[in-house]
Amino acid sequence: MEKASLLIVEDELIVALDLQKSIENDGYIVAGHTDKGEDAILLAGNLHPDLVLIDISLAGEIDGIEAASQIRARFDLPVIFLTEFGNNSVIKRALKAEPYGYILKPYDERELFIAIEMAITKHEMERKLRDSEERYNLAVRGANDGVWDWDLKRNEINYSPRWKAMLGFRENQIGKSPDEWLNRVHLDDLRRLWKNLGLHLKGETPFFECEYRIKDVYGKYVWILTRGLAVRDKEGKAYRMAGSQTDVTARKLAEERMAYGALHDTLTGLANRDFFMEKLSQRLDLAKHHPGSLFAVLFMDIDRFKVVNDSLGHAMGDQLLVGMSRRLQMCLRLEDTICRFGGDEFAVLLHEVKDVNDAIRVSERFQARIKETAVLSSVSRTTSVSIGIVLFNEKYAQPQDILRDADTAMNRAKAKGGGCYQVFDTSMHTKAVELLQLEADMKRAVKNQEWQVYYQPIISMESGEINGIEALLRWMHPQKGLLLPQDFIHEAEDIGLILPIGEFVLETACRQAKVWRDAGFSQLWISVNLSGRQFQDRDLAQKVSRILAETGLPGQSFRLEVTETIAMQDISYSIDVLNELNALGVLVLLDDFGNGYSSLSYLKRFPLRALKIDQSFIQDILVNKNSEAITVAIIAMARSLGLDVIAEGVENEEQNAFLKKIFCDKVQGFLYSKPLPANELTALLVKNFKKTELQ
Repeated sequence: MEKASLLIVEDELIVALDLQKSIENDGYIVAGHTDKGEDAILLAGNLHPDLVLIDISLAGEIDGIEAASQIRARFDLPVIFLTEFGNNSVIKRALKAEPYGYILKPYDERELFIAIEMAITKHEMERKLRDSEERYNLAVRGANDGVWDWDLKRNEINYSPRWKAMLGFRENQIGKSPDEWLNRVHLDDLRRLWKNLGLHLKGETPFFECEYRIKDVYGKYVWILTRGLAVRDKEGKAYRMAGSQTDVTARKLAEERMAYGALHDTLTGLANRDFFMEKLSQRLDLAKHHPGSLFAVLFMDIDRFKVVNDSLGHAMGDQLLVGMSRRLQMCLRLEDTICRFGGDEFAVLLHEVKDVNDAIRVSERFQARIKETAVLSSVSRTTSVSIGIVLFNEKYAQPQDILRDADTAMNRAKAKGGGCYQVFDTSMHTKAVELLQLEADMKRAVKNQEWQVYYQPIISMESGEINGIEALLRWMHPQKGLLLPQDFIHEAEDIGLILPIGEFVLETACRQAKVWRDAGFSQLWISVNLSGRQFQDRDLAQKVSRILAETGLPGQSFRLEVTETIAMQDISYSIDVLNELNALGVLVLLDDFGNGYSSLSYLKRFPLRALKIDQSFIQDILVNKNSEAITVAIIAMARSLGLDVIAEGVENEEQNAFLKKIFCDKVQGFLYSKPLPANELTALLVKNFKKTELQ
């Protein structure tokens, strides 16, 4: 099949390039790109693409809505809005352009692909339908199809043989009475038919036209389009009326299917987001007029769904979604509404509940039903979901507010490990607002460089010298003061700020290490922790190489710390990255060792310099025999692999003495020094240097 071509109308070049990459990856051709509405109209006419993806905010004189309106009117091309504007006023304006879709940024690539496919298919169906109707109308006129002639004075109608045959009747089975026609019309349509007839007979409409259902000889209803024109006397009174009828059942069914598709998910057959929000809005209005009437909303997300897509493929992921949809439907009443909200998210409206316990019982039924083993390909998999529950109360004015709180509760359930439900309370909303503020503060911190790097010495157990220094990030918040990484690093990972923050730490640490080397501490090395996102950065080795070159720090004086859990996520990738760093002379320390799941066979393949024992073992070493045994075993294993061992979190002399006794190489912790600013650490280095000289 010929590839579909798309025109991109986007005023941000980076967004346009990312969009082009996504589109081409999905097998489409990008026919052109512009950032102006005027140029979009010209390109649409010249290139005649299969679809136009257009933003609302553009660089030219007209915005995307006006450009889309002209493209639809002049060239009959399908248009999808891809924009960040989601307010009702903009959407109402956009609807006048008759778009085939409206997607909010940031978009989901899979949902964009589905929207594009549906838009192109729908437009092609409409075009074929128009062509078909034109050919059919010509044929009808040529064959005198379905003609009728009504003598209004005698109240008799002559029905053509084709009119009768269209309903399955033979010539002698239909008489001349108007009842032969009108008594077969569906009761729901009869009033509209009489109204349209009456208006035309009174001269209030230029012609008669009506679509309705009529019963055929088999008792089935078919859709008919009837047109007619009255003949009037000199006084304007109608005395005769003639017309024809056309069977439009196929078109009406196609319209119904499209209308159904506009409100239902194509994969699962469930209601979609638009349908659900309309139902929720109606239920909210009902509750406002009947204060004692309660309803609940459940918002759920499949736990670890990405693992299915990444390991078994999207087809298996789709199979899981379909199977789960059926199971969820079996747990609900007819009056309740369930929808696929998007991706692996589902929303449920429990139309009537007595209290929150009703919603909890439904959630528990969901959990029990979907935990039944699902067979995907040759893999048996037990599924679970995280569910957020919101019970209606009078504070809710908009359906979006209810969904927001249900989503917040669902995220709290997922944070608890998944496979459970969480009832929303107002403190969750407060926390969500705080997280939004934290995100804004972090973006400001990146811009204003509010980060600071502290340094903690690593001590040789044999000589007592400071051999190395670990660089540790701090945030000097303008209002909250000095913040530790645990207060913000997780959020920095989630919102994508960890890369610029991490690069700042790398550069600052290397620059400071070079200062210390130039001051005479030539054997000193410095280490920096890598986050999971940094370690997955394909340009990591290139960035490290650049920073070393810019700061003048030798590679052997720089070390990177990677947690055991991160390193073991993708063994082959980790080996490749570690080898790239090793080629730069950079040594790698495996951090938090003992808490993960390392296999010794894999560990041997990693080019490592040392293992850092997790501080949880060191803190329990004198009171927990298991921690003691694990620590001894780690040191013995490291010896067999030719690796150094660094113990973190050493806080007292007893811990220190035990580690020295079992020949631990190096230690760090509050017993020796807390993390310090660079100037205080410099003083400590001088003091340590003089002390070891005297020894």
